[in-house]
Amino acid sequence: MADHKFTMTINGKAVAGTETFGVENPATGEVFAQAPDCSKAELDAAVAAARDAFPAWKATPIARRRELLNVMAGIIMQNVPELSRLLTREQGKPHPDAEGDVGGGAFWLMESSRHEIPEHVSEDSAERHAVTRYGPIGVVAAIVPWNFPVILAAFKLGPALLAGNTVVLKPAPTTPLTTLRIGELLRGVLPDGVLNVVSGSDRLGPWLTAHKGIDKVSFTGSTQTGKKVMESAAGSLKRVTLELGGNDPAIVMPDVDVKKVAEDLFWAAFRNTGQICIATKRMYIHKDIYEPLKAAIVEYAKTVKIGDGAEQGTQIGPIQNSAQYKRVLELIQDARDNGYTFLIGGEASKVPGYFVPITILDNPPESARIVQEEQFGPVLPLLKFDNLDEVIGRANDSEYGLGASIWSSDIDRAQDIATRLQAGTVWINESQHLSPHAAFGGFKQSGIGVEGGPEGVLEFCQAQTVFTRKSATA
Repeated sequence: MADHKFTMTINGKAVAGTETFGVENPATGEVFAQAPDCSKAELDAAVAAARDAFPAWKATPIARRRELLNVMAGIIMQNVPELSRLLTREQGKPHPDAEGDVGGGAFWLMESSRHEIPEHVSEDSAERHAVTRYGPIGVVAAIVPWNFPVILAAFKLGPALLAGNTVVLKPAPTTPLTTLRIGELLRGVLPDGVLNVVSGSDRLGPWLTAHKGIDKVSFTGSTQTGKKVMESAAGSLKRVTLELGGNDPAIVMPDVDVKKVAEDLFWAAFRNTGQICIATKRMYIHKDIYEPLKAAIVEYAKTVKIGDGAEQGTQIGPIQNSAQYKRVLELIQDARDNGYTFLIGGEASKVPGYFVPITILDNPPESARIVQEEQFGPVLPLLKFDNLDEVIGRANDSEYGLGASIWSSDIDRAQDIATRLQAGTVWINESQHLSPHAAFGGFKQSGIGVEGGPEGVLEFCQAQTVFTRKSATA
C-alpha cells in the first residue's frame, strides 16, 4: 500500500483532510506514509454526523445492531493479510503479533455482539411497577493508543455500537493508518455517521475530549494523559471510561518448576516489546529459587530474536515511537548511573530504528525508578523476596493497580494471595489473558470504569428507572 492515499471516514464519506502529517516505520525511523491531520472544521463535521445519526441508530433493533457488528468483524477478517502488514509497518510488532491484533479485534466485535442489555424490574406489586432500563448515552469519543491499535479499538466499538451509541474513533498519531484503512473498508456497512474515523496530530485529542457534541469519552493510554482527558471532559461532565497505566507485579512462589515457568515469565514481561499496560513490570521471585530462575530467564532471553517485525522469525520489534524510545533509554541510563546490576542488555542498539535490547536488572532497590515507574519497554527488574506479607505489601505499594500475576503450584494459596492484591485483574500461572465476557479495569490511578463483560456494555449506557403507580387515577 505504498501509494495508498489514506482518508478519514466522516458521515460515511472519504475525507482526505486539508492537512497531513507523516507516519514513521519505527524499525527504520523513516516516514513512509501521510495521514490526514483533522482540522477543527472536519472534527465538527464528524461529531455533527454522529449526532445526526444517533436517533435512528438508537431506534435500530438490537438484533440488527448485532448483525452489523458481525458483518464488520467478517470484513476485518477477510482483510487480515493486508491490515496486519500495514500494522507491522506503522507499529513495529512482528507480523504474527500484528495478525493477532487484527484478528483479535474482529473476534472482540463478534463476541461483544452476544451481550444482552439488561432490564431490571425492582418492584411489581399491586400498587406499583418499577423497571430500570439501559439506553445509549449518545456520541462516544473512542480514543485508542499505539500499542494495540485494532483490538483496543474493538474494546470500545463493540459495546458502544451494540448499546446504540454512535462513535467518533481516533487512533494514536503514530499509528493511524490501519484504523483509517479499516474505516475505509467498513464504509457502507453501518448507516452514515454511526462510525466516523478521524486521525490527527497531538492537537486533535484535546479538541475531541472538550467538544460539546461528545457525550462520553472512552480512552486508553497513559495515566498522565488520562488525567488531562478527565479534566477536559469535566467542562460538560462527559461520562468517561479510562483504562490507564500499570506497574504490574508478578509474585513467583518457591514451589514453581523453574524450567517450565521461565519462558512464560519472560513473555509476561516482554511480549509486544514490553509495550502492554498489563505486562509484568516488576518480578518478585522467592529467594529459594531466585538464582536458578534468574539464570533460566536470562538464558531464554538470549535465544529471542529482535528485529524488524516484517522479517521472518522476529519475536520482538522496536519501540513504537521516538518519545517512548527516549523514555526507556532514560530509565536504563538512570539504572546505570545508580550502579544497578544488569544481567543482560542495558545498551542502546546501534542499528537504525527505535530498538532497545532485552534488558534485565538484578535485584535493584525498591526505590529505583525502574521499579517505581512504568517502563513500557523491554526492561525488567527481578526482585528478591522471602516473606509473603512483605512482598504483598511491596506489590501493593504503587499508585497503579491494573494487573498482577501469581505463579505457584498451590492454587488455593495463590487464590488467597489474589484477594490481597490491589489490582483489577489477577492471573494465576498465566498473564495478560483478557476476555470480552469478563470485566477489565484498574484500581487507583490505573483507571475509572471497566471494559469487557456485561459491565463493559453498561459503561456505554444510561440507566433510566420508570415507576408506574397502578392504583392512581387521573
